[in-house]
Amino acid sequence: MKLSQFKFKLPTEQIAQYPSDYDAETGIYHRDESRLMVIHRKTGEIEHRQFKNILEYFDENDLFIFNDTKVFPARLWGNKEKTGARIEVFLLRELNEDLRLWDVLVDPARKIRIGNKLYFGPDDSMVAEVIDNTTSRGRTLRFLYDGPHEEFKEAVFALGEAPIPPYITRAAETEDLDRYQTIFANREGAVTAPAAGLHFSRELMKRMEIKGVESAFVTLHNGLGCFREIDVEDLTKHKTDSEQMVVEENTCAKVEKARQSNARICAIGTTVMRALETAVSTDGHLKPFEGWTNKFIFPPYEFTVANAMVTNFQLPLSTLLMVACAFGGYDLIMHAYDVALKEGYKFGCFGDAMLIID
Repeated sequence: MKLSQFKFKLPTEQIAQYPSDYDAETGIYHRDESRLMVIHRKTGEIEHRQFKNILEYFDENDLFIFNDTKVFPARLWGNKEKTGARIEVFLLRELNEDLRLWDVLVDPARKIRIGNKLYFGPDDSMVAEVIDNTTSRGRTLRFLYDGPHEEFKEAVFALGEAPIPPYITRAAETEDLDRYQTIFANREGAVTAPAAGLHFSRELMKRMEIKGVESAFVTLHNGLGCFREIDVEDLTKHKTDSEQMVVEENTCAKVEKARQSNARICAIGTTVMRALETAVSTDGHLKPFEGWTNKFIFPPYEFTVANAMVTNFQLPLSTLLMVACAFGGYDLIMHAYDVALKEGYKFGCFGDAMLIID
C-alpha cells in the first residue's frame, strides 16, 4: 500500500488537547468515560458506546494484554553556557548508568556543538556536556553529577516535563505526568504513552477481575518513531526506529490458555500488537522475548495472536493508523474514520477509542 492512502483531513479542533473525559473545571479525570466506537469486522456494523461499556463484549476467560511501560518526564529546558540560549532537550534513553550518558534530541540543534555545556534548573545545579553529535538533531550528553545513580535520576526527572506529543499545542502542565500515564505503568523507559491503555480506570480493572476477564502484560518502551514523518510513498521501504521490549513466560502461558479455550485475546494498543507479532514463533506460538523490535505493520498483514484490538483514533499518515487498518481491514477502518469525523470523535493520545472485534 501507499502512504497517500492514509491521508485524510483532520480538523484541528478534533485533536484532543486534554483527555476527552477530563473535566477542566474540577480537574477530575474519569479515564473510562471517553467515547468508544465498536467495529465488528465480520458484519461491518459500527456502534457508539462509552469506554466503560467495553466489558459487554467480553466473557470470562477472555484475555486483555496491556503494555506496562512507564513514561518518564523526558522533556527538559536548559540554557547554553555563555550565551544563555534556551535549549529544549528531549531525553530518549540512558546509554550508560556509570558515566551518566544519555541519548537526546536538542532543539534548536544548530546552536549545539560538541563540547558545549548546558545548565538545567532554576539555580543551574544540573550540568551536562555534549560529547557526541549522532544525527542532525541527536546528541549524546554526559551529565556531570556526583552521587548515587538513583539520586541522579530523581534529580533529572524532577526538572522534566511530561513528553506530550507535538500535536498537543498547549503548554505542558504538571498534571500531565499523571494524565499521560496508565494506571498499571510499571517499567520505566517510554517517552510516549501507550494511549489505548489510558482509558482503563481502577474501577474498570476491578470489574474485569470480577467478570473473570484475564489480564497479561508485555513491555514495549515507546519511542518517538510513531511521530516521525514517513518520507516514502512505498511503505515497504519505510524503516521504523527500534524499541526495547519484553514478553515474559507468564504472558505466553496466558495466551496459550486463552487460545486453547477459543477465548478472545484483545491487544490493548498498537504497541502490544507489535510486541506480540514480534515475539510469535513460526509455528504460531507466543514465545518469551527480550530485545529490540522495529516491527512495522501495514496492510495487508496476517495477525497470529490477537483477535480483538483497542486503539485510539490516530492522526493521518501515522504508522498507528496503519496497524489499525491492517487489523480491521483498510476499507472498514477508513470508513469508520469518516464516521468518527462526522460524529465529533476526538483524535490523538488523549482522544477517544475504538474496539475492533469479529
